[in-house]
Amino acid sequence: MAPTPRAARPTTTGCLGGVCDPERTQGLITSPANGDHGLVTLRGPGVFLGAEVVKQGGNNDITFVILDIDGRNVTNISYAAAKNGGLVAQNPFGLVLLSSSALKNLTIGFPSPLRYRRELKLAVTVNETGVVQILANVIHGR
Repeated sequence: MAPTPRAARPTTTGCLGGVCDPERTQGLITSPANGDHGLVTLRGPGVFLGAEVVKQGGNNDITFVILDIDGRNVTNISYAAAKNGGLVAQNPFGLVLLSSSALKNLTIGFPSPLRYRRELKLAVTVNETGVVQILANVIHGR
């Protein structure tokens, strides 16, 4: 009698419900002039997990952080508005401003990952003098 063949094991796809191939993409601008500046642009499809935008310098915090996913605006807020709005502690809204004497770090991260099909853009609009640099990190996967 021939041995009974084993049943084929089911294949697992989708990274077991997690995010596949997570990575960090960084953007940096130094001595930015007033105006719009792109920091990170990602082509989709992909999954946005979180970001930080660290501003060094500036005289009034009227620099805006803008996150667009597939042409739709997700975040457009200045450092001053985040502070005045009380977004200085972890919250379900997804934005937190962390500050020191030299740096302001606006973090973006929602309770659920956000999927982008075509494009994710992280940018800033500088409306103040004295900004030394802006550093951004975006954590994303597929």
